Amino acid sequence: MRAVAVTAFGAIPELVDIPQPEAGPGEVLVRLAAAGVNPFDWKVVDGMLDGKMPHTFPLVLGVDGAGTVAAVGAGVTRFAAGDQVYGQFFHAPVGAGTYAEYVTVPEGQAITAAPASVPASAAAAVPTAGVTALTLLDEVGAGPGQRLLVVGATGGVGSFVTQLAAARGAHVIATASGDGVDRIRGLGAAETVDHHKGSIAGQLADGVDALIDVVSAAPAFAANAGLVRAGGVAATTVFAADVEALAERQVRGVNVNGKPTPELLDLLAAEIDAGRLRVPVETQVPLAEAPEALALSRSGHSRGKTVILI
Repeated sequence: MRAVAVTAFGAIPELVDIPQPEAGPGEVLVRLAAAGVNPFDWKVVDGMLDGKMPHTFPLVLGVDGAGTVAAVGAGVTRFAAGDQVYGQFFHAPVGAGTYAEYVTVPEGQAITAAPASVPASAAAAVPTAGVTALTLLDEVGAGPGQRLLVVGATGGVGSFVTQLAAARGAHVIATASGDGVDRIRGLGAAETVDHHKGSIAGQLADGVDALIDVVSAAPAFAANAGLVRAGGVAATTVFAADVEALAERQVRGVNVNGKPTPELLDLLAAEIDAGRLRVPVETQVPLAEAPEALALSRSGHSRGKTVILI
């Protein structure tokens, strides 16, 4: 089968031909239609999990995907051939990824029935970004009347955060520039701040009740967190929060790592099928162009979600 893989940590991803996997006992074999691109994918290439989890090479990249169950192994009860599924296919050993025509996954992993109202190309963009957004919103207690600053709002996680927070009644202030302003307002942002026009803190006269920042390194995150009022929360997905320093200002700092579960994926699918959550797919590329899409993600210049069509 065709797949995009690396032969060693730090190697350049390339399109390869490898044997098609088979479903073993307790496993599900999925014929993938699409895979979602996440920064986590290139971080695995860089060796972020080296020494923490076992790996296999060639290491097929990708954790998010959507497709059709092709076969099930002995003992599997949750799925049957022909089921439409989506989820996060990440498990040990690292290397059986979703940038491929087929993937096997233990039945108990974070996969579930795909949302019925969108194609697989949209469903594949949801798992990691959507679950991370839900986790962030739960951490900051997003709700009616809350002034919530979202930094990195036009990316995948930020787009989901903006929609879900607005649906919960929060007053969302989102960073955006250019044509991203209209797009993020269309997703529910009440205000926007152009981070290209100076510091975010310098452009907001009033403070905020909570901060969700999915892009800033420690110095910029600290500056943005300075806008959070005492009793508020400042959350980051890049582990930039100095929890002790923030606590001295009576602000709770949170370094968030969302962990998908079938239950959270079911919740996201329900939101999508009810029309309350739009999937911000910005770019779709064929499997052969996955290395270039991954390089763009690494550069930090991608917007919305990028999906690989398989």
